[in-house]
Amino acid sequence: MFKKSLEAKSQQRLSGADRKKLKRTIKERFRNASDSEIDSILPPKTEITIVKLQNRVHVYGVEGGFPMFFDIDGRGTEIFPTVFALWKVPELLPAFILKGGEVSRFVIGGADLMFPGISVPAEGLPSFAEGEPWAVKVPGNPAPIAVGSTTMSSTAALKAGLRGKALRITHYYRDSLWELVEGHYVPNAGFFEDVVFEDPSLSSACQTSDSCEGVNEASSDQLNDINNKEEGESVDVLDLSSEANTSSTSQLDISNDLAEQITANVDDLKVTDEESNVEVHHTLSTQDVDALLDKCLLQALHTTIKDKDLPMPGSTLWSGHILPCRPSGVTLDIKKSSYKKLSKWLLAKSAAALISVKEDKHKKEVVLNSVNRNHPEYTSFRPEKRQVEKSDQASDHSASEGRSHKTLEVAEIYKPSVHVNPIFASVGADTGKLFSAAEATDIVFRYIEKENLVKPTNKSMVVLDAILCDALFKGAIKKGSSYPTEIHKRDLGITFVNRMQPHHVVTRGGESVVRKGALKTIQIMTERRQGNKKMTRVSGFESFLMDAEALASELQKKFACSTSVAELPGKKGHEVLVQGGVIEDLAKHLVDQYGIPKRYIEVLDKTKK
Repeated sequence: MFKKSLEAKSQQRLSGADRKKLKRTIKERFRNASDSEIDSILPPKTEITIVKLQNRVHVYGVEGGFPMFFDIDGRGTEIFPTVFALWKVPELLPAFILKGGEVSRFVIGGADLMFPGISVPAEGLPSFAEGEPWAVKVPGNPAPIAVGSTTMSSTAALKAGLRGKALRITHYYRDSLWELVEGHYVPNAGFFEDVVFEDPSLSSACQTSDSCEGVNEASSDQLNDINNKEEGESVDVLDLSSEANTSSTSQLDISNDLAEQITANVDDLKVTDEESNVEVHHTLSTQDVDALLDKCLLQALHTTIKDKDLPMPGSTLWSGHILPCRPSGVTLDIKKSSYKKLSKWLLAKSAAALISVKEDKHKKEVVLNSVNRNHPEYTSFRPEKRQVEKSDQASDHSASEGRSHKTLEVAEIYKPSVHVNPIFASVGADTGKLFSAAEATDIVFRYIEKENLVKPTNKSMVVLDAILCDALFKGAIKKGSSYPTEIHKRDLGITFVNRMQPHHVVTRGGESVVRKGALKTIQIMTERRQGNKKMTRVSGFESFLMDAEALASELQKKFACSTSVAELPGKKGHEVLVQGGVIEDLAKHLVDQYGIPKRYIEVLDKTKK
């Protein structure tokens, strides 16, 4: 239902009578919910808005907050809570427990819940009727990940041998309804970009006691704490709001020795009593958390973050790369550091020229654009060899053996232009070479260090001399406007790179090609032909060193259909025509078999009205 992007037709406040009618409908629909629980989701003294979507769905929420309920047909007969409401009141709906966190990949991917993926308790399958609203949870994590309606009763399910579809999913974590809201968040550290596992804070709490009884009560208390805080400010919620970097830069010079000492002594964080088998955890100081953050970032930059994956949202960087690099058994909380917020920490690292980030004011999120792999902190760091990485490498190796195509590498590079040539000449760099964004940023910071342009009263600001000012702003300032006299360090790198000529290099196996300009995307389009027949066109693949004839032959075998190759009308290059509407499968094939990054694939389905 919310797999595709959403557009709102209208938005308005509910009147007093409509508010009362909505609450009556919710109480009738969810009879187990108390008045206080409903008031915690829809507070009495706040304005409630209704957003009408193009697919006839009505979404209700607190004005300026998150969507809390949605009505499928707009009549009140099929109203469901969103995951934001379930994170406030986890027991609002009964929930099916998955057999493991890996099963959540399918649910988050948009699939309905099947009975084989459900963990049946020892007392047997709970009783339910057809069409009842149920939630979906992961073992060890109290926060639901999806909501839907049952497809059959429990009696019919037992007769069917617990086979087939159990829950028709209507809404899930990371669908378009979740992404529709600015400042969307996750309830705990168990939520990753494409999978949900147990909450690490609860698993560590279980280890400190003889048994894990009462975890559900603790889980509910932990989630209910969200109600007493601002949205997105729970212990494990990422606050990605854009703020100016006003924190002191003294924390930028933390040495690797301190970080290595913290992680090397991780074993000391647990003192095990052999008789009682109880673990006692040591609380990290603010300085220790800062050092551990830097350690995890450098570990991720060396092991999991590749240039081809950039730009990367800050939330993805945190959940998919920083948290997995923390030592086993250690909870990493950004709010216990001196930065307090993820955005401040990333901006501080950008000011130190280790990385280059940009604030997305529309999404209110910091985006990682590039990594300076020539930075002293990066070059002096020695990544740890973890067991998890070994298993990942083994699986990647076996997967690569199954592929019939060589690995693709795509990199954005830049050539010095007439604007920035004086900067390169001043530091002795070759103006005829091609540079990555990180290398170009390093050049301009070398020039700043050489000319001593850092502002003495504010180390995060750079004073612009005549050469640097012309390099950054000559020809870009409107007539009559004055040129700036200083610039923040976090804005310097991206401004300098934007003044250079963009190029790109594509490498597949031993073949490498450098071309001027930005890399064009692959276009996949499905359209109707005679009658009700569909035809899928794919073009632009030659930029990624793919042969048209070879691709056509492969797709013919892959989809068991006829294919042909034709020249693009009025353009250089070819397109492959595939019989049938295989637009989604074709895009997935290019990603899995040819390694094409998703951001370089554009799809257009003209058969859908």
